[in-house]
Amino acid sequence: MKTNVSYYLKYLRNDVPASVVVFLVALPLCLGVALASGAPLFSGVIAGMVGGIVVAWFSGSHLSVSGPAAGLTVIVYNAIETLGDFKAFLLSLAIAGVIQMSLGFLRAGLIGAFFPGAVIKGMLAAIGMILIIKQTPHATGYDAGYAADESYMPDTAGASFLEFTQSLNGISPGATLVAAVALLILIGWDSGFIKRFSILKMVPGPLLAVVWGVLFNNWALAYAPEWSIAEKYLVSLPELGSTSNFVAQLRMPDFSYIENPKIYSVALTLAIIASLETLLSIEAVDKLDPHKRISPTNRELKAQGLGNLISGLIGGLPITAVIVRSSANINAGGQTRISGFLHGVLLMVSVLFFARYLNMIPLSCLAAILLQTGYKLAKPAMFFEFYKKGPNQFIPFTITVFAILFTDLLEGIAIGMACGIFFVLRANFHVAMSLTQHGSHYLLRLHKDVSFLNKALLRNHLSNIPDDSELIIDGGKTLFIDHDILETIADFLLAAPDRNISVELQGFDLAFPALGYEAGFSPRLAASASHA
Repeated sequence: MKTNVSYYLKYLRNDVPASVVVFLVALPLCLGVALASGAPLFSGVIAGMVGGIVVAWFSGSHLSVSGPAAGLTVIVYNAIETLGDFKAFLLSLAIAGVIQMSLGFLRAGLIGAFFPGAVIKGMLAAIGMILIIKQTPHATGYDAGYAADESYMPDTAGASFLEFTQSLNGISPGATLVAAVALLILIGWDSGFIKRFSILKMVPGPLLAVVWGVLFNNWALAYAPEWSIAEKYLVSLPELGSTSNFVAQLRMPDFSYIENPKIYSVALTLAIIASLETLLSIEAVDKLDPHKRISPTNRELKAQGLGNLISGLIGGLPITAVIVRSSANINAGGQTRISGFLHGVLLMVSVLFFARYLNMIPLSCLAAILLQTGYKLAKPAMFFEFYKKGPNQFIPFTITVFAILFTDLLEGIAIGMACGIFFVLRANFHVAMSLTQHGSHYLLRLHKDVSFLNKALLRNHLSNIPDDSELIIDGGKTLFIDHDILETIADFLLAAPDRNISVELQGFDLAFPALGYEAGFSPRLAASASHA
């Protein structure tokens, strides 16, 4: 799709409301990830701003949103403890950015093309279920923090499920009412009735949900204190008030650690994990993109590397493309990179001038937005869709979902990939060759590539050829035949005359010099030559 000025202007009415939704979702997540990482809270906001303002323009993806990633919280937390200084960690992050850019120039982004579609869809469904599990406590007013809400880290899966069940027993009436009504607003705003009115379509449903939450809580504080939402269950953004205070929050890396070898081991770890998470997210976002655009992965690595370099130089956390915010962007109707860019601008403007007002937003409102996003990612219809596609698609999809739920994102993806590869090999095992029969005549046809993995199948087919038969082995369609396959065929040619089986090879450009047998011999002569 063309990306000139008129293209961006065409979708501006979609991108501006979407940017507001992404901003509202990203704000508490930026703070929560910083808290879980043991870093200054403002470092999460800085990473969110850089991800929106810088990465959005250098990235080749129109709909992915970049920012601090929950999947890196444990790595960041341990790195800060290991290095003993947040400024030393910033130096590692800046170096990690340079490594990521180098990976982009080395075209390492092609790795993203090797993730099977079933595994990527399974990851999306798992993320949706994680959102539902992790956001329910916020919706019921049970939990105060947003730490690691896009991942189980640093929590265990068991702890997350326990917190989910406990939240149903510790319901706060005010927060639950706000979340329930907000969900009804979001569902109603997605209905066909609302979409009939162009004026109503221009107002984003999530913004209405937030306005409802703020108005209700202000009313409850004044007239029904028992229904009010406690301050710890509201957005908690640091109030800076001026540009000078904003600049004072920025931190430079400490270059005196440049000779410390631990700096480079941390940098390499950050670069590899952040790159993998980014490539996974980009593949997932491309699946959700209504325009089905394909993002250039090498360019994405360069953009993320530049973002991490800048984030490290000004005091931010590591940045990756993140699925949750990207999904919220798509669900809110975002069409181009403008929505991601504006969300970064809104983050910067909010901490400068509007923190006081944003701190009035109940977390249960934002939980409702993420609950809706989670449901859209993990719709039951998706499971039925993959079930209909057959076990080769359904089993890797399901295993990926549960592997991520019970471990974490990268481990779950690794398990899903292993399962996907198994089914690919299994499918290749069966389609590599076929055996057909007509009376006492048999045709064994080899298809495309035949590797050593197909040796057992070949032996099974050859052993099923009865005595006193004629066999043609056709290799005309093969592009590659493994030596083990040739050796198995050669052994069968030696044994065939004893069973009165005549064999003819067709389409082989190679010979079997050890047998004195060449492609093109007639069946009877071939058998005689083999017997001799």
